[in-house]
Order: sequence, then structure tokens, then C-alpha cells
Amino acid sequence: MEHNKAVVERYVMSERRHAVLLHANVVLRGEEMAAQHGPGLARDAATISDGDLDLLLNDTWRERLTAAWLIGMDRRVRHRPRIGELLLASEVVHAGQGYCFALARFGEQQDSLLLAAYLTKYLALDRYYDQTWAMGALLHLDSRLGTRHAGQFLLNGAWQRWSDKNAPQQTYIGTHHHLITTLCTFADDHTRASG
Repeated sequence: MEHNKAVVERYVMSERRHAVLLHANVVLRGEEMAAQHGPGLARDAATISDGDLDLLLNDTWRERLTAAWLIGMDRRVRHRPRIGELLLASEVVHAGQGYCFALARFGEQQDSLLLAAYLTKYLALDRYYDQTWAMGALLHLDSRLGTRHAGQFLLNGAWQRWSDKNAPQQTYIGTHHHLITTLCTFADDHTRASG
């Protein structure tokens, strides 16, 4: 139990990291915040054990969000199945932001398929979860991989129907694509600098 508390304190609560990562604050609140938190995030992503990541992925939204970010920063693709499972389950608020970031960072076809599965399930529901994050990540991957997975949700109107009901201010998908691309660039810059 003491180890669990120490892990949470070290990686999640230290400098209120979970709040820095929530809603992409680390990049949306300016270059100073990114410069302040980027190096430590990259360092911790490279050094945290897989066991400690598993521990965090089984806790509350704060721990899950932070773990997903650390996994994404270091591109620990061995966690892909668990990240995909947690995204599809959507058990807790906010954590999906981190899962979408991690899948975008992994940058492979199977990540696109996980995001598409999430959108297939959650665009059909009359609820606002992490659909905007998933669409942004999928658009980012489509751009990088030369694929068109996001098109299935745009062409059939699923995205428009969902956003009209749940998030009319979120209709413009370019914003979501840009945010995920900015987060991935932030991660690239800081992991390159620390490695």
C-alpha cells in the first residue's frame, strides 16, 4: 500500500501533474508551462516501470490520465491492448484524453482501428465523452499514415449528428486535429531533448 501511495505522489500529484495534463493544459497555457513541465514528463516517461504504469492504470481518472500520458510520451506500445480496452470501456472521466494521446503517439494502423472502434460506439450514444479527442487523434493518424479512417464518420454524418446534439461548439474537426498534432510535437520535442 505504501508503494502505491508513493507512486501516485511521485508521478501524479507532484506539481499537480494530472492538472497540467488535463485538457492539454501543458500546451494550451503557453510556452512557459510546456517548458516547465516537458522535461520532467519526458524523464519520468522514460524511467517509470511498467509495473508502476499498470498500477496507475487501475486507479482513478487522475492516475489513468497521467499513466496514459507517460505511456504515450515514451511510446510504450506494449500497453496498447490495455489502453484500447480502457478507452472502449470509458469507465472514468477525463482519462480518455490520455488514451487518445497515447494512441496518436504510437502512430500505427492498429491505433487507428482502436480509435475508430471507439468512435463507432460512442458517436452513436447521446453522451459527451472523449469523442473530440478520439476524432483529433484519428485525423492525426490519417494524416501521418496516409489513411482515411476518419472519413467513415464524416461522410455518413455520424460526427455531425453527434456534435449537433452534444457539442455544437466542437463541430470544427480541424481544431481537434491541430490539438493532437501539437501534443505529439510537444512530446517529440521533449523526448528528443531528454534522450
